[in-house]
Amino acid sequence: MKTEIQPQECSRSEAFSLWMSSPVPMVTLMKTFDVSRLVKVSRRTGMKFTMLMCWCIGKAASSIEEFFLLPQDGRLFRFDRLAINIVVQNVKGGISLCDVPFSDDIEQFNADYLELTCRAAKTCESTSLDDYMIVGTSALPQTELDCIVNQYSGRYNNPFLAWGRYRKGLFKTTLPVSLQFHHVQMDGQHAVRFLQCLQHEISSI
Repeated sequence: MKTEIQPQECSRSEAFSLWMSSPVPMVTLMKTFDVSRLVKVSRRTGMKFTMLMCWCIGKAASSIEEFFLLPQDGRLFRFDRLAINIVVQNVKGGISLCDVPFSDDIEQFNADYLELTCRAAKTCESTSLDDYMIVGTSALPQTELDCIVNQYSGRYNNPFLAWGRYRKGLFKTTLPVSLQFHHVQMDGQHAVRFLQCLQHEISSI
């Protein structure tokens, strides 16, 4: 459910007054993750690496209250559930987007992920879940990337994570990930706590 809240009645009151009208309100952080465990689980179970990464993102985000807030059109909204947005390469050579509802049950999330991404690829139609807080993602495994910065237009204010191909080392496999977020939604300390939670979920899946 999506509910409008009054900024002055929540912890983001000062941030709302400072940055809601900012022409460039987005912040980008980058962290290199140890994804050795994720690669092993993917190979052992046959689950896609990107799906596992998205599930870990949803799991980490669901533990951070600020991830359920969205500044939009000069207003502030709170959601009670999350979904992960996936960019899908479709059969026409373009991209389609689909929102996958997050579930603590990884088997359920995997089933929804496979069904919805496959449908988007075949139909070339994007789907959205309006009553969910959307965490955007984009995976570009064709090449190794150090950082990805999304549009700073203020039209898309949802948190957004992006990454390229993971890097195999002698003792561990690493993956640089970019996190972009709206400064009204959260401060750097919240984003850092999320990144720490994400590494924990990746390492303990």
